[in-house]
Amino acid sequence: MNFQQLRIIRETVRRNFNLTEVANALNTSQSGVSKHIKDLEDELGVELFVRRGKRFLGLTEPGRELIGIVERILLDTQNIKKLGEQFSNKDRGQLSVATTHTQARYALPAVVTAFKKEFPKVNLVLHEASPMEIVSMLQDGRADIGIATEALQDVPELAAFQYYTWHHGVIVPPTSPLAKEKKLTLDAIAEWPIVTYQQGFTGRARIDEAFERAEVVPDIVMTALDADVIKAYVELGLGIGIIASMACSAERDPHLRLLDARHLFDANTSRIAVRRNTYLRGYAYRFIELCSSDLTEATVREQVNTGKPDGAH
Repeated sequence: MNFQQLRIIRETVRRNFNLTEVANALNTSQSGVSKHIKDLEDELGVELFVRRGKRFLGLTEPGRELIGIVERILLDTQNIKKLGEQFSNKDRGQLSVATTHTQARYALPAVVTAFKKEFPKVNLVLHEASPMEIVSMLQDGRADIGIATEALQDVPELAAFQYYTWHHGVIVPPTSPLAKEKKLTLDAIAEWPIVTYQQGFTGRARIDEAFERAEVVPDIVMTALDADVIKAYVELGLGIGIIASMACSAERDPHLRLLDARHLFDANTSRIAVRRNTYLRGYAYRFIELCSSDLTEATVREQVNTGKPDGAH
């Protein structure tokens, strides 16, 4: 048994049992992948995969038992490497943060600036991704930290912590009749074409829930992944926008008005997440603490090193 065999088993499951993709991902040949799997099965005396001819269709019962052990072994191998790096070179290395465009653009600049001043020799990599992509990146080790509003709190393998709470706002051109409304209503908003976020991004579910509760049908004419695109099309006259209120300011967006909609849409909570039972470098804990002073290393470490479901933080 060797680490390459274990990596191949894990990658086969991740690649939906497509051995060609497994070989490409691990820079080896498909025949080599097949041989490693067969050698491991021969050593263990059981078949790990359900087959139809040469095709793999899924895991057998022993395979399902094994994959959890494989994940733990490879995670601990990665932890050992990080442990060595932590004590041999505390202030050097790489920190990968997976986050959405909204967080990267509007929530994290001050944090990143402070972090780079404190750790100038750490290569900080920001990956912009969807919430579900962020979950996947945390699970397979491509990201050390994930930050998003959706998805992170629903995954048992992740420890998720409250970061901050925010609200949606409505953006309109300064000459819009809505800008003169003393207090916005959903009925008034629904009279206009609406540009807002795609499903699954930046609190879109809260927007839909508000209209559904009020039994008002909005005219959503366009959706986008990030607020900058939404603002651009509102400025072009396509409609009014519903965005995260932090994404619009008078100084940055002089051609738009941000209207208060806190009474219309429920608050959203952005979260920071890390994979449970993973070893985090000291500077990773510091990055999280720079995001929120309540998230000290002791607080985060307690949740990371437990198998319990997320609680209140």
